[in-house]
Amino acid sequence: MTVDAVAVLSGYKRAIACGLALAVLGLVVAHGAAAADYPSKPITIIVPYAPGGGGDAFTRALAVQAQEILGAKIFVENRMGGGATIGVGSVARARADGYTLGFVSTSPVVVVPNFFRVPYDPATDLTYLSRFVVTACPMVVKGDSEFKSLEQLFAYGRSSPGKLRWSTAGINGAPHIATEAALREQGIKSAYIPMQGSPEVMAGLLGGTLQMGVVCDYAGSLATGDIRALVEIGREPVPDLPGIQTFGELGYPLAPTIFYGLIGPKGLPDEVIVKWNETVRVITSSDSFKQIAQRLNGNVAYLEHADFQALMLRDIAEMGQTLKALEMVK
Repeated sequence: MTVDAVAVLSGYKRAIACGLALAVLGLVVAHGAAAADYPSKPITIIVPYAPGGGGDAFTRALAVQAQEILGAKIFVENRMGGGATIGVGSVARARADGYTLGFVSTSPVVVVPNFFRVPYDPATDLTYLSRFVVTACPMVVKGDSEFKSLEQLFAYGRSSPGKLRWSTAGINGAPHIATEAALREQGIKSAYIPMQGSPEVMAGLLGGTLQMGVVCDYAGSLATGDIRALVEIGREPVPDLPGIQTFGELGYPLAPTIFYGLIGPKGLPDEVIVKWNETVRVITSSDSFKQIAQRLNGNVAYLEHADFQALMLRDIAEMGQTLKALEMVK
């Protein structure tokens, strides 16, 4: 190859490299500009549950107020199935520009991935934007039950292997797994009766099919005295259950907080995260949202991105380690 040819080729390579650098720089600038202008088009929030439930209601309430704050239309789309993993998977695969977000609760990210293959890694494929509500899921018995305390219930379970009949609103959800872990830690062999939804659990409890249930929709029956709460299965004390201790306070192996929050795919721009954090903070501080939470048996418990992300990574790791230690999963 001649010296002139080498010089031409070298110049050609430099031109290509320069062009690529400018193209990358353009993409970075465009990405930054897009994030700075966010939102400039409608946003979709995916709810991985059916319409009408608590998560759906909270998301729609949040969306109404967020539209006014952000100045953009927000659509709520129900994409249920697979124990909420289909909807969460859709969020994980979405473009990381802030225009596809999702509602999330405890089970599809903390519990279900330990038992089934899911289309995402909850520790690495999601951005945990903001937590806005926690809800209690107490262990309850019938109002006139012979069991007046958790100690009495567990003593019966230990002395009568396989006879303690109980259920939760869904199999392999956080209430089911946390309660099963507590029973195993106490050396109790019990009879779990699969049921669908808190109303079915409540009917089984009041009808005598069950001796104990763990439910999140409990306020009405608790107020009338039809049921009695023995313990809250989560980590944090709940204002709605004064004087009731938690699994966390009592040192049981799993004490998952039943939360409602907002997620996005990994890699969301910082500007998008900051904007949603401020938006959710303002919404959860409003009297109107607090009234909605009270009506839906929720407790406003805002966490911004950094704290929410750290909490989720801890809970995900803790759940996996504890389930293996208890030999509930391999």
